Amino acid sequence: MLESTVFLAVMAFIAGLINGSVGGGGLVLLPAALSLLPNELPATVFGTNKFAAIFGNGMAVRQYLKRVQLPWDLMIPAIVCAFTASFCGAMLVSKIPVHFIKPAILLMLIIMTIYTFIKKDFGKIQKSDVINSRRRRIGAAALGVATGFYDGMFGPGVGNLIAFLFIRFFAFDFLRALAASRVINTVTNLAALSFFIPSGHIVWICAIPMAAASMIGGFVGAHLMIRSGVRVIRMVFLLLMIVLIGKIAYDIFAPYISLP
Repeated sequence: MLESTVFLAVMAFIAGLINGSVGGGGLVLLPAALSLLPNELPATVFGTNKFAAIFGNGMAVRQYLKRVQLPWDLMIPAIVCAFTASFCGAMLVSKIPVHFIKPAILLMLIIMTIYTFIKKDFGKIQKSDVINSRRRRIGAAALGVATGFYDGMFGPGVGNLIAFLFIRFFAFDFLRALAASRVINTVTNLAALSFFIPSGHIVWICAIPMAAASMIGGFVGAHLMIRSGVRVIRMVFLLLMIVLIGKIAYDIFAPYISLP
């Protein structure tokens, strides 16, 4: 168990580093946890993963909010709805097979990547004059519902999805979109944990060192992104999206590929 815990802590640091920068740390940590905790229920593995992730995300939020101003009149509806939806998603995690979700997520990631690649000015400029209407607050609430439910039930790639949606529909630049995604992702983790912890779905001997490592990774990742220019952030975002597409596509199609 000691070796597994150490390895999971290393993976949690890497996941925290990724989450603190452009999101997608679940791509690293969740598969590692599933493989190293094979005797645990899926809900317990997800709960342990969420416990580690919330510390990394929380540290990243602290770093981002020192440098980035967010429109809280838009963020609050998204936060409230994301919290509620994530709690519901966590309750349903053992009832809805993940293989029903993955194809839709794969298609969504492909569309997001193509759109980001084609739109060269995507996420370069913050347009503050388009984010204060009642209609956009309703849109932010809808964003919170969709991403919160997905994160509570599954999770990998949700940070990228949130950032993309804030850029596409609310005219955020990349840095503010990443800050917003970390805030909402922290809230969705908290909501999911409010179900997982009372239900006993945490492997504490692994979760605590994973949380410490994730927090360090989140600090480093956020610091690197804040110091980077928009062009670098855009390139890293695209790279991680491609990795996410490859990972989810492999998960979907690997069982159908028979090796000679």
